[in-house]
Amino acid sequence: MAIQQLTDEQIRTWTRAQKDEWWFKNVFRGDMPQLTLRSAMTGFLLGAVLAATALYIGGKTGIGIGVGLTSVILSFALFRALHGAGLAKDYTILENNCTQSIATAAGYVVAPLYSSLAAYMLITGRIIPWWQMMIWMAVTSILGVLVAFPMKRRFINDEQLPFPEGRASGVVLDALYTGDAAAGMYKARLLGAVAGFTALYQAMVSDGWMKLIQFKILRMDQWAGMKEPWYFHERLDTYYYQAAVKADLWIPKILGTDFRVLGLRLTLDAAMIGVGGLMGIAVATSCLLGAFINFGILAPLMIQAGDIAPRVSPTGVVVPLGRAEIVNQWSLWWGVTMMVVGSLTSLLAKPELFTSLFKGKPKGSAAAVRGPDLLAGIEVPLWVSYVGIPVFSLLGAWVTHLFFGVPMFLALVSLPLIFVLTIICANSMALTSWTPTGALSKITQFTMGAIDRSNPASNLLPAGMTSEIASNAANLLSDIKPGYMLGGKPRHQVIGHVIGIFAGLAACVPLYFLLFLPADAAGVRTTTTLVTEQFAMPAALQWKGVAELIAKGIQGLPQSAVVAMIVAALSAFAIEVARIVTKGRFPLSAVSIGLGVVLPPESVFAMWVGALLFWVMGLRNKKAGSSGHRFWVEGCESICAGLISGAALMGIGNAIVNVLLA
Repeated sequence: MAIQQLTDEQIRTWTRAQKDEWWFKNVFRGDMPQLTLRSAMTGFLLGAVLAATALYIGGKTGIGIGVGLTSVILSFALFRALHGAGLAKDYTILENNCTQSIATAAGYVVAPLYSSLAAYMLITGRIIPWWQMMIWMAVTSILGVLVAFPMKRRFINDEQLPFPEGRASGVVLDALYTGDAAAGMYKARLLGAVAGFTALYQAMVSDGWMKLIQFKILRMDQWAGMKEPWYFHERLDTYYYQAAVKADLWIPKILGTDFRVLGLRLTLDAAMIGVGGLMGIAVATSCLLGAFINFGILAPLMIQAGDIAPRVSPTGVVVPLGRAEIVNQWSLWWGVTMMVVGSLTSLLAKPELFTSLFKGKPKGSAAAVRGPDLLAGIEVPLWVSYVGIPVFSLLGAWVTHLFFGVPMFLALVSLPLIFVLTIICANSMALTSWTPTGALSKITQFTMGAIDRSNPASNLLPAGMTSEIASNAANLLSDIKPGYMLGGKPRHQVIGHVIGIFAGLAACVPLYFLLFLPADAAGVRTTTTLVTEQFAMPAALQWKGVAELIAKGIQGLPQSAVVAMIVAALSAFAIEVARIVTKGRFPLSAVSIGLGVVLPPESVFAMWVGALLFWVMGLRNKKAGSSGHRFWVEGCESICAGLISGAALMGIGNAIVNVLLA
């Protein structure tokens, strides 16, 4: 069944009351089950699992992955199978939509854990207690939801803005429930099969799983005399280096620096291949270019010049050179400059994101006339926002002051700026599905840093609030779009979104300590484990770099790093201008080049391989209806989601097994 929608002429000339009446009579499905107990429970559990995968990938890449469509497909397949077995009634389309709202909110809420909060811990060396994390993230996330309420009627009901990402979810839901259900089951089976094979591979490269199987289950240490478990090396070049030691073979170097010191490894990382497939060839190639310039050219030159060198830690231990040291000592500065300047340039090049906020309907026009509120009984009452925003704003400022030492005055002063930038972010989501939270949070970070340079928390935490509030407001509006298209109740989706916030927090805050802040043999946790070879924390490093630049200025940096920052700023500006002039046809992205600098080059290469694979296979299977097109093009997201979820869940399981076997 085709989704009903107003024409452009009707959108321009009808009053909002007329539009609401048309929607109520033609689209609204008031009697269909929506936020039921089973949809809430399914969304909570599914959201917790998918949020865990989002945290895992965020720690590796700094990229927030969307889980909405994955949850739609999985929910559809689960209840279609249960219905076929006679164990449950089939899911309704609006129950699935509520499940998607919950799962998506759970996936987005984890972002501060691998960005602003992680940066704060890296700078201060202080581990934030788990309950403080949960309270701060819950307050700021709910504040984002409250800010979104008043915008919903304007952006969705009245102006009928597209919200491309939300619309895509609505179209997929409509196709599953009113079109070819077999296509949905095919994608679900594809996702499950890929996830299963990926999980098997991930178990083979995991020391914990192999130790559990070989020593605890098969008892091979007793009857086979094994001392260490066997596992397949994910870094494929490990086998060459092992042979090179025995046979005195050639060790690849650049200007005398070992490839391994530079982080140039050949790694078969299934999750990164999946991320690359979702990322696309243009973005992945830009990341690869950034990694090549930094680790293949600049880093070896700076090591040779002495601007990057082994250092002595405060405890007197010599820290050898490695990828993380190269990034922290030198590369971070030009990489962050590329990302900040690139994102700000692309944001400022879209003045409509700012000007459209202040454009009203012409006085006297038909669209300016307001009729009775037909939807008062199903919309979220505006008084909830009018009361909730001041209360949660004061609560957010207070907990930011109490937990992180941000002066109360600064916490309060930052709120108006945060709200203005959040509205811009939500407007951007409505028009483009692009949420410029990175650029907008840097505006807050630089503004607060100009007021107080002595306390890193004064710029990090208000900027973190910007990111969290903006992403939740924009995410909620994008979630409401498919519900509006399909006739759902806005109140149910808002409640679902709040459920998702707590699902994500309940799953990911404990997991965060397990993955990124594990206790040592003495039971002590330190921030030194936040950034590792497995988890590069690129988003946290970017936030940390900006905070340190604000606090210290550029005087303490090597001259070569300052020159690199200037060149990076000019290059980022030129690249983004070229993208604007060519209407997006220019193939490079400044933000992606900068991301390639702070990510491990082995991960960047794996992402590029994934992007290249799906790009080539997409070109070879253009014909719609063919089996190749169905698998590689229509099934791209399912395959990538299977790669990511299979690898992430087994990687998380490996960490848990290692803790239990310790």
